[in-house]
Amino acid sequence: MDPLENRLGNPYARRLHDEYNRQYSLASLARSKGLDPSAKVESQTTYDLAERVEKAVGPAGIAERIRELVKIISREETALKVSEEIVLGRFGSFEEEQGAEQAVRTALAVLDEAVTVAPIQGIYDVRIRRNDDRSRHLAIYFAGPMRSAGGTEMGMTMIVGDHVRRRLNLQPYKATESEARRFVEELRIYERAVARFQYRNSDTVLHDAMLRLPVEPNGVETDPVEVAVNRNIPRIETNRVRGGALRVINDGLLGRSQKVLRIVERLSLEGWDWLRPLKTTSAEGEEAKEFMFMEDVVGGRPIFAFPGAQGGFRVRYGRARNTGLASVGVHPATMEILGGFLAVGVQMRTERPGKAGIVTAVDSIEPPVVRMMDGSVVRIDNPSEARAVKDRIDRILFLGDLIVGYGEFLENNRTLVPSGFVEEWWSQLLAEKMKTFEADTGVPSLSITKERLHSLATTPLATKPSAREALEISRSLNVPLHPLYTHFWDAIKPNELQYLRERILEFSKPSEETILIPNDAMLKSLLERLCGDQGGRDPHSAGNSQARQPRARAGGVQHSRASQLSRRIPREEQGSELRGSPNGPPREGKGTNHDAKGSLPLPNWPVRRNAP
Repeated sequence: MDPLENRLGNPYARRLHDEYNRQYSLASLARSKGLDPSAKVESQTTYDLAERVEKAVGPAGIAERIRELVKIISREETALKVSEEIVLGRFGSFEEEQGAEQAVRTALAVLDEAVTVAPIQGIYDVRIRRNDDRSRHLAIYFAGPMRSAGGTEMGMTMIVGDHVRRRLNLQPYKATESEARRFVEELRIYERAVARFQYRNSDTVLHDAMLRLPVEPNGVETDPVEVAVNRNIPRIETNRVRGGALRVINDGLLGRSQKVLRIVERLSLEGWDWLRPLKTTSAEGEEAKEFMFMEDVVGGRPIFAFPGAQGGFRVRYGRARNTGLASVGVHPATMEILGGFLAVGVQMRTERPGKAGIVTAVDSIEPPVVRMMDGSVVRIDNPSEARAVKDRIDRILFLGDLIVGYGEFLENNRTLVPSGFVEEWWSQLLAEKMKTFEADTGVPSLSITKERLHSLATTPLATKPSAREALEISRSLNVPLHPLYTHFWDAIKPNELQYLRERILEFSKPSEETILIPNDAMLKSLLERLCGDQGGRDPHSAGNSQARQPRARAGGVQHSRASQLSRRIPREEQGSELRGSPNGPPREGKGTNHDAKGSLPLPNWPVRRNAP
């Protein structure tokens, strides 16, 4: 089934098709010389899921049936249906064990879309064995290639095995007490001596799960590490650890119990109700995972920021044209200042949503902020500027945004974390206010044209307001200050904000475009934590961006009069100037709080988390 058949009139499609066939024929000819371990090309040509499954694990003729089923039912239902039809003889006559093995392998291939080796090498064998009461049950032997990634599909192997068992009229597996204790001991030894698991389940949960499983999880030895206490168990052929079986149960069935249970309930399968009480335990496993993931760091790999650390990556929801599934977007200037450790295609592990993501470059998100060796604080807007100054960087104050798709959190069952207050959010608020004013009294008189306002509301990433425009819009339309001029106010304490305000009021004059204030250590630290763009002792070292507002010069720190810290803003209006919180606008109906003297307006919104 060649999807290009109907497009061969297209010259580009024809060229792709012909060149692929030519290269494959050339590789097959080279293999036929007998100079390689295999006389044929191992990679087979397939064009869809059904064809991949048939060529990977079989049986012959299954591809057409899978194509029929996926059009009318889900992939999970398709997996169960084809496994049932295999054991019932629709695709040829099999012995019981042979049919059961073929059914489990084919179903697992459908579940993981036939893109991993799990159906081929992850399942070592499928056997029909006997319980102590002489009743027959199904046993699945797992091997090393079973891994924690793709754990939901891995856990579904047991569900498929139970479905096959029922169609073969086999009794449930009845684990003995010694087998349950052996599994717990084996898992803990594997955890200490071989490798960690993604999830940590208590001994009680593991013990009870073994006693309730309707299919026996067994396997071959994967590592030369032996159990010490529960040895020579009759139905367990080895005293060494069986890594494949351990991962299937711990990280697959139990670790992903919430997702597995939803699938089981959707398919109306019986006998798995005991997974329901494990929801809480699984949630505890998720919480533990948040603290454990740093322990999986490989030696020599850079750690860019600890979870929740000030200055780390800031979560930003969305997608760019070059970001896809399991990917994250990083500003190209961030890639430069990190010394090239992050590059397009590199896999980066993050605390949330849980899985690693492929790095892509996105230049429309918030760039990094750094402190130079001369003390200046600079926002680096493009990679060429980053390359020019990276040898003079003293410290990275903010890594920039990390753009992540909402679907990544949904796929991993993770709670969404608060987003930073970004341009897209601001533009929606501006558009809403404009509609409200137009419907009521009309848009207030502004020096900004309607065309300019419309551009700011509809193309927020391409159109940026000047500092004066941002202030005028905020005051007149009562919307938060634009994110470009919103500093990290959650990084300082209220008393520190009071100190900063007092110093600005003390040294500023209404007629000045800039405010020159003493460069004392506390003030310098505050502005660095705010990531306010400052110059240093060399007035030419702060870069050439005209959009930057706060800069330091010899003898002090200067602030543009257009900044939200301007002294000329009346006290009763100062609360609105702080509404551009990095965590979003203030909640409706909430005003500002004042200190004991009634002079310091403080916003009423939650603080923003700066790291994913």
